[in-house]
Amino acid sequence: MEEKDLTKMTVTRLREEAKKYTSIEGVGTMKKEDLIKAIADARGEPIEIKKKKTRKKKKEIDAAGLKKKIKTLRKEKAEGRKSKSRKETNRLRRKIKELKRQSRKFGKEKAEAAAAAKKGEKGAAPAAPAAPAPAPAPAAAEAPKAE
Repeated sequence: MEEKDLTKMTVTRLREEAKKYTSIEGVGTMKKEDLIKAIADARGEPIEIKKKKTRKKKKEIDAAGLKKKIKTLRKEKAEGRKSKSRKETNRLRRKIKELKRQSRKFGKEKAEAAAAAKKGEKGAAPAAPAAPAPAPAPAAAEAPKAE
């Protein structure tokens, strides 16, 4: 079997193939790339694994940028409703929803970072001991006596 054959095989098949070699352990938890490499090593074949392309990370946008984008998409959505383009309106609605989620997530992360920074400041300076609260006076002593 060559590298091409191994890369075309499914993970299940690769696991079955790897179980044939006693030198390979932990087959059940391995990923496809790891299985291919382990099988090739067990056979003594040099193999070069090409990793799959990963998705591009989305650009980091600040909350203000997200909100501007949401506003422009809302205007487009309103125009789409006038033109009766339901597909376009639904696409814009989903995009707006996604951007709103990102905005909330961004705000939450920012708040958590601020809270952590605040917590770090409190930990650095020793806190002054709080004075004990005065005991409440009995209710009978405060009430005026009726004559």
